[in-house]
Amino acid sequence: MKKTFLLFSMVGLLAACKPSGSDTSSGSNKDFNKLLDNYFEDGLKLFPLNATAIGDNRYNDLLPNDGSQQFINQTKNYYKTYLNKLHRFKREDLNEEDQLSYDILDYQAGIQLQSYNYHFEYMPFNQFNALPLTMGQFGSGTGTQPFKTVKDYEDWLKRLNNFATWADTAIVNFNKGVKAGVVLPKVLVVKMIPQMEAMVVTDPSKSLFYGPITHLPQNFSAADKQKLTDEYKKAIMTVAVPTYQKLGTYLKTQYLPHARSTTGYSAMPGGMAIYTYLVKQQTTTNKTPDEIYQLGLSEVARIRGKMDSIKNKVGFKGDLVAFFKYMNTDPKFTPYKTPQDVLNAFENIHQRMEPNLKKMFSHVPKTKFEIRQTEAFRAASASIEYYPGTADGSRPGIFYVPILDATKYNTTSGMESTFLHEAVPGHHYQISLTQENNTLPKFRRFGVDNAYVEGWALYCESLGKELGLFQDPYQHMGALGDEIHRAIRLVVDVGMHSKGMTREQAIRYMMTNEPVSQESAVAETERYMAIPGQALGYKIGALKIRELRSKAQKALGGKFDLAEFHNQILKDGSMPLAVLDSKIDNWIASQK
Repeated sequence: MKKTFLLFSMVGLLAACKPSGSDTSSGSNKDFNKLLDNYFEDGLKLFPLNATAIGDNRYNDLLPNDGSQQFINQTKNYYKTYLNKLHRFKREDLNEEDQLSYDILDYQAGIQLQSYNYHFEYMPFNQFNALPLTMGQFGSGTGTQPFKTVKDYEDWLKRLNNFATWADTAIVNFNKGVKAGVVLPKVLVVKMIPQMEAMVVTDPSKSLFYGPITHLPQNFSAADKQKLTDEYKKAIMTVAVPTYQKLGTYLKTQYLPHARSTTGYSAMPGGMAIYTYLVKQQTTTNKTPDEIYQLGLSEVARIRGKMDSIKNKVGFKGDLVAFFKYMNTDPKFTPYKTPQDVLNAFENIHQRMEPNLKKMFSHVPKTKFEIRQTEAFRAASASIEYYPGTADGSRPGIFYVPILDATKYNTTSGMESTFLHEAVPGHHYQISLTQENNTLPKFRRFGVDNAYVEGWALYCESLGKELGLFQDPYQHMGALGDEIHRAIRLVVDVGMHSKGMTREQAIRYMMTNEPVSQESAVAETERYMAIPGQALGYKIGALKIRELRSKAQKALGGKFDLAEFHNQILKDGSMPLAVLDSKIDNWIASQK
């Protein structure tokens, strides 16, 4: 079954969220609002790639050496300073909106400050989360970094020139990790080496970084075109190629022999403490790894029970694994002839739930929404995804569907649940409503809390029946396949990093409990090995929102309004679940 793996990094989510208008925070305390503005502005200077991602071009020439001790001290001081400034305000003296900002900033800065108890710089990148890959995305000419003016082109050259220093520091830090026993697993390192080697060319025009020259604007003068072409060729051959070559050679000849054969963090010195911190950071709750593991086991069992009942309902003879194979291979589940047929099927989902959608949401985005086929050049490696629109209406929110062969597109792949998650009301409503709300302080408008963002999208999948979907048992089965996938993550992520579960055991567990190919199971398992805790946010966030909904229904009885509950979840933007919990409690009390 086709799964969607949308990994939200701050840069990834904010790539389409350009600021519009001034920051008109709704609180009445000007000094407090100035603190929030300064926190956001100073953060952009420290993390200039994030500034570029939200369309702020002031720092497009900067690339911080984020593994250096100087930068680590600087960022640590940034969070510490703003926490101290924040705590000078008496929370009880602030209005309700400012109290919410206080709580969010207090939690976010506090959790970041805790990260300095651990040497995350000792593993500076991996095959999923890596500045060397981000550099390729930014510098290709088709990504986030703008290439519209001569200054844009010059800014990128300055940014690229700093990459060599960053790489040297990364190697120093990898070596420190080797001495401390804090190293990546071998199975991840062998995936990183070809990523570096792929960027090594003998002809600069064959480099990914030559893309901006291939697409030089027509209005540039002949002299500027020649000058930039020469400078880009030189930078590619004297900075980019030697840097990637150095990283690839180092990983292959020096680091790989020291990489570990174990799977999880708990196999490293202090690894259990690091993982416990990451669980808190990624879920924004106080749940322990063991609590999450047990929750995962119970959720997998619950969802398997539902899958079994559907299997029996449609009269299938055989176990669940055989049923999964049947849904993946029977020709009746691949009825489409053309890509447009697939896109029409998604639009049909949209139209069928529209009447019920209006009952469940009284506030909807102004940002327009479109369903598009993923462009051919990137379709082979792409997943179904949502790309945010802009608050000014210049670009719609886009639900991208990669269709390599329409005749093989399977209807049981969870089409309805995927649309609810990635598109409407999932990411489209949540992201659009937040970025359209310019009364929010910018650090909230452009903030990303993993468990909130992905939790909301997964919660939206659970609305299928209420929205008139999941009437077809195979669509319901596809939705359960998507749900059990998120429950399995709780078991294998925690299992690998704190309970000695091996990579191979995790792959087997995944393939036994969900309709997934071995190739996908391997990729997912290695993602959890590389980015511990991130995949926990989906299910933890969705369960929290569902828990808050049940609490509100029970407390308010006949006064409960589902549309207003959804408004309360969405209207104040992304936030830690711990803050969302108290926010909804306060709302319930006010409704009483």
